[in-house]
Amino acid sequence: MTGLPPRQVQRLFFPDACTIPRGRAPDSAEWYHSANLILRTDACLIGAKYRQLRNQGLAASEALILAYRAYQSVTRSPYRISLDRAFNLVSHIDGIWLARTPALTVLTCPGCGCEFIAAIGTTIHPGEACPFCKLLERFHVDHRIQASYPVRPVISMAERQLGMLALFHKLSFAAEGDTPAE
Repeated sequence: MTGLPPRQVQRLFFPDACTIPRGRAPDSAEWYHSANLILRTDACLIGAKYRQLRNQGLAASEALILAYRAYQSVTRSPYRISLDRAFNLVSHIDGIWLARTPALTVLTCPGCGCEFIAAIGTTIHPGEACPFCKLLERFHVDHRIQASYPVRPVISMAERQLGMLALFHKLSFAAEGDTPAE
């Protein structure tokens, strides 16, 4: 289905071979609605990226893998959402694979502009907080959220531009066969 070798798919699903779960895979979208805020926020990261990729014309299987890799690139291991859960999530967004019809949709929050997952038919009312708005509201008072989403240092644009300029000069000299003066 994915076009990936079976071992690569297994490593995506189960990075640690000792953690391969046994039993029936989840097949209901209800886990999302009953999940805590941190899990819902992580699920929204996957669902929003998946929807963006599908809107760009990617096949569902390719969009799933790329959305999950994007999720992994912005979160820390161990990942709170497994590829199995992500598969379940996108199945219910598009009504494919595990689901006969869509049960979830991706909406845009009028408050913060973030895309988030909601049940099909959900209407957004001004003042209602999406998972990302709730996360921001609670960040400074909830140590679990702080631990899950640590603050990263902000690099000023001036520092970034100076760094890019230095790199450009270094690469320019190297391309001409000269070595830059140190």
